[in-house]
Amino acid sequence: MMPLDLEPDWPEPTVGLMLIAHPEAPARAVESVEVQFELSPDGALWLRYHIEVPETDLTLPDPAERDRADGLWKTTCCELFLKQPGEPGYLEFNFSPSSQWAAYRFASYRDGGENLDIEPPAIFLDCSASHLALEATVQLPRGWTDAPLLAALSAVVEETDGTKSYWALRHPPGKPDFHHPDCFALTLGAPPPA
Repeated sequence: MMPLDLEPDWPEPTVGLMLIAHPEAPARAVESVEVQFELSPDGALWLRYHIEVPETDLTLPDPAERDRADGLWKTTCCELFLKQPGEPGYLEFNFSPSSQWAAYRFASYRDGGENLDIEPPAIFLDCSASHLALEATVQLPRGWTDAPLLAALSAVVEETDGTKSYWALRHPPGKPDFHHPDCFALTLGAPPPA
């Protein structure tokens, strides 16, 4: 599948994209998931995941220290995958409403998963009776902002009855799999020099 080609003219306001739920894991109470993003000239990527769901139907992890943690995707979690065109390797970032985070480097499809050495992302929450918004700012590694990137934006949303829905810009055939090459549906243009 061809990636969506979004190369904003800098400085543009943030772009918002609607994610779609995986057809084999539909949501019960989640109405929509939208992601806004902005890549700054210094390589900081700001993301805002807006999940429309009644607060009473949403399962959130307990608040925690802003530390690296594994397994964040087992409950409500926002995710980002990045790869350089033509390269088999990619990066995975997990942003939890608990304020915990994870970052991994893969050599190829699901091969590796070694911890990526980065500054801890800044994570902020904005919650109301009808939505959860998670904002994350992550500094991309050196060499990852020199050219356009392919991106996969995704989220896992767990509801209080145990329903889990898997949201992405595009899904491959079969079960939910955010690592699959088909999920890298967005082209992020490189910003101009500062």
